[in-house]
Amino acid sequence: RAMPNMHVFRPCDAVETEAAWYSALTSKETPTTIVVTRQNLTPMQGSSKNALKGGYILEDCEGVPDIILIATGSEVELAVEVSRVLENKGRGVRVVSMPCMDMFEEQSEEYKQSILPKAVTRRIAIEALSTFGWGRYVGPEGKIIGMTSFGASGAYKELFKHFGFTADEIVKIADNL
Repeated sequence: RAMPNMHVFRPCDAVETEAAWYSALTSKETPTTIVVTRQNLTPMQGSSKNALKGGYILEDCEGVPDIILIATGSEVELAVEVSRVLENKGRGVRVVSMPCMDMFEEQSEEYKQSILPKAVTRRIAIEALSTFGWGRYVGPEGKIIGMTSFGASGAYKELFKHFGFTADEIVKIADNL
């Protein structure tokens, strides 16, 4: 993502992977990198060709959300799991899938505000990679669940637990926002 003029996609399921592939085949000026996971992914209800906008609302609550969860790749499923717990606690939650930050930045300000309204400052970004770039989406009051180290190896479920990529840990963070 630090490379200029490169669309980096982390799709959450087959639908977003198809959108990334379409983007790669049709873009005449910008190369595309598609970063997929090794684990099996659950098809996400709500995933769509809106992935071509870089970020879109995967799930939403009625009215203005209390909190926005932004995720990419396999972590979108985790965000949906967290949203279920928070909704059961009475919180209004929006889940945003952000498969390609650069394509999201290419959208109009009106579109970006419709996805990430400035009025909603409680935001959590979830990505089991570097925290690079997420600050602009969570703002000063939000939190980023990401990696700040390198070199651990093992089964992904064990590593997710070790690094705090669990619904329980993220719900705790959301409860304190």
